[in-house]
Amino acid sequence: MLKIAVCDDDKKVLDRTLELLKDYKKAPLQADGYQSGEELLATRKRYDILLLDIDMGGLNGIETARRIRAVDKEVKLIYITNYSDYTIFAFAVHAFAYLLKPVKKEELFAQLDEACLYGIPNPGPKLELNAKEGIVHIVPADILYFEYLERQVLMYTTQRLWHLKQQITQIAKEFEPYGFAMPHKSFVVNLYAVQRIYGYEITLTDGTRIPLSQKRSAQFRRELNEYLAEGGKAAWT
Repeated sequence: MLKIAVCDDDKKVLDRTLELLKDYKKAPLQADGYQSGEELLATRKRYDILLLDIDMGGLNGIETARRIRAVDKEVKLIYITNYSDYTIFAFAVHAFAYLLKPVKKEELFAQLDEACLYGIPNPGPKLELNAKEGIVHIVPADILYFEYLERQVLMYTTQRLWHLKQQITQIAKEFEPYGFAMPHKSFVVNLYAVQRIYGYEITLTDGTRIPLSQKRSAQFRRELNEYLAEGGKAAWT
């Protein structure tokens, strides 16, 4: 699954680009739209390709890209702009390509083809889990958190909710190598999805708030700091 973010403060351009992407057939893709650099950075989601407008209010495309590049060296940046002379400022963030507005389908698809040809980073191994809904094959990066509730484990992903046939302690042990930690006896959290910690509450990238137990607070914060120090991508700031 090719994950693409489109960021443009002109809603008409944004919507049109997202519509064009629906016609791309050479690879399955998921496209999200954002109207500002701040909005894109706040999501902290990992994407394979970013289609960025350069001339935006607030954070422009260059500064947005600099912040993303600080934590993600692999994402392919494709700039969409009215001004060809802007390209001189983009070399520092290793732009993959440039598209002039209005974006033409053929040119957009040609760049997507080339991005795929150069290779999209592997998001990680697919794991097999037993759920009440059936066998689940999922990449750890697509999981936000697990919750033990009413004698079952709920797995919240970027797409849907699953009901697992495992113990929360087993989940914690199995997913620790993939950057997951236990902030509370009833939760296992993907450290990549942590947006902030305030007091004894964790906010995830989708807005979900997870309790941080006083007993586990010091250890969880230490695990998060170690994860970030080792190159984890929990924050685009």
